[in-house]
Amino acid sequence: MKIAEQVTFAGANWDRTALARSKADALRAGSAAVALPFWRKKPLFDGTGKLVRLPAHHDRLQGDLLWIFLGQSEAAPTFAVDVSHWVPDAGEPDISPEFFDRSEQRFPFLPGASGFVDLRNIMTRLDPCDAELAATGKALIEWHESHGFCANCGVRSTPADGGWQRICPACKRRHFPRTDPVVIMLITQGNDVLIGRSPGWPKGMYSLLAGFVEPGETVEAAVRRETFEEAGISIGGVSYLASQPWPFPASLMIGCRAEALTRDITLDPVELEDARWVNREEMMDVFAGTHPELLGARPGAIAHFILRNWLADRLD
Repeated sequence: MKIAEQVTFAGANWDRTALARSKADALRAGSAAVALPFWRKKPLFDGTGKLVRLPAHHDRLQGDLLWIFLGQSEAAPTFAVDVSHWVPDAGEPDISPEFFDRSEQRFPFLPGASGFVDLRNIMTRLDPCDAELAATGKALIEWHESHGFCANCGVRSTPADGGWQRICPACKRRHFPRTDPVVIMLITQGNDVLIGRSPGWPKGMYSLLAGFVEPGETVEAAVRRETFEEAGISIGGVSYLASQPWPFPASLMIGCRAEALTRDITLDPVELEDARWVNREEMMDVFAGTHPELLGARPGAIAHFILRNWLADRLD
């Protein structure tokens, strides 16, 4: 797919400067270093389309905080920093219990409308560079939060290599960030596409079928297995379309397409609340917001990207 890297979180060609991660502490001490603050894995957004960058020596960024070296731009070492210790002022809305968090928390010492915002709320408003930085910072902060203890001996591990490793002080085992491969499938038959919805999604929301790749399994096998398990549909050859890092919490979405060999749907009710075939004309109504029943995949998600380009006949 020629435009594969136009998907959200891709295509920035950000310089991660991986060879400099061992020198992250020295780079952070320099006057040029900048920090992207995250609070409860929410990036600090200025309200106009950009992430907020603060000097790494800012007085609100002192203390025992988690720093992650993201790379370097124009000689400016760039870090994600976890400021989840900060407590919003009384009356500030806390994390909202919806499908995704719509609340914002204002950092009081910053002017203007800067606030911590769920990345899903702003991902389509960020330029490719900021989107990649936000996705990387969120994914790594989440990994540190959920993998604080050595999986080998149970002792608390410590961050190393600019936040890209954790090392156990007892058994010396090194641990690396986790990424979970997920296949997401454009399954078509003639003019129709197969879509489904999971339990708990907003009313009317449908997307492409998806599922985790299992150990010992190829991407192609995972596409066939997941499609059959979830909807009872057998498919033919599988081809690759595009991929997308999806830090909710740590997935790599692998977009594929295949032609269905069968049509009758048999649902797995644990995985899907509903699945159906929708033709191009109906999907055009979904994207236009005029379909009487269906809502489309979230803008910014690879399912939305693939379906939009399927409608435009731009999958080659």
